[in-house]
Amino acid sequence: MNIRILLLAAIGLLTSVFFWRWWQASRADSTSRPWPTPVQLLIGFGVAFFDTLGIGSLATTTTLFKALRMVPDERLPATMIVGLTTSVVVQALIFITVVQIDSTVLALMIATALVGGWLGAGVVSRLPRRPIQLGMGVALLVAALFMGVSQLGMMPVGGSALTLTGAPLLLALGVNFVLGALVMLGIGNYGPTFVLLSVLGMDPRAAFPIMMGSGALAALMGCLAFIKRQQHVQQPALGLTLGSIPGVLLAALVVKSLPLDILRWLVVLVVVYAAMVMLRSARTAPPSVGSEG
Repeated sequence: MNIRILLLAAIGLLTSVFFWRWWQASRADSTSRPWPTPVQLLIGFGVAFFDTLGIGSLATTTTLFKALRMVPDERLPATMIVGLTTSVVVQALIFITVVQIDSTVLALMIATALVGGWLGAGVVSRLPRRPIQLGMGVALLVAALFMGVSQLGMMPVGGSALTLTGAPLLLALGVNFVLGALVMLGIGNYGPTFVLLSVLGMDPRAAFPIMMGSGALAALMGCLAFIKRQQHVQQPALGLTLGSIPGVLLAALVVKSLPLDILRWLVVLVVVYAAMVMLRSARTAPPSVGSEG
């Protein structure tokens, strides 16, 4: 059977398992308010809309949740991953279907990210508050760096190859494993994946199915771990999911282009500010504060 069909089937199956586990966990949790607020739905719509137009969603979501004090810092990664995974799955299905790339390389890259995401979620879900604050602060700075480099036109232009072999393939697989794990801390994988594949001489378009497929499967595996350990906050996570669906559709089907340069620079500044706030919280938090609550 075609490798792409198997990948698409795996994503579909894992997505079904994710929704089933989330629904079961929601039924078992009698303490949370399941229906999201209008603000949470609006955040989901906004971050997904601009993510589809080229502005990352993890850093912007972290910034908004932190500013509004909507989710405890130690539960931010799980809440974002659970809430934003559905929109990433939709994009993965599209790009894996329409963008040409060596199917074996695609499958191997996604598999390493999958394992990385599963292990990363297990680590993140057990961390106390301070390491998560430090990790997310660094993650936001990394996101701002890649946004700024992209805005300055300094990203590698890449080549025309649609496959990798030998040492370059092993390097790409190793890096993608790490990126899959770091997604669980809120570090978006598009910028690093784009740079990695471009430096290795691949067609930059190849980053899209690899990045979306890796991100979707890594996030799905992470979601199962987060939900099992009840690390996410139900209400804002559902707000992200429900709000993101019309956001993606509007951006993809209605809006063709927007003058986004100024907005992207504004996002860079806001993300840097959020990183400083998160790192300051980590510096001033009592060492004994754990991951409860």
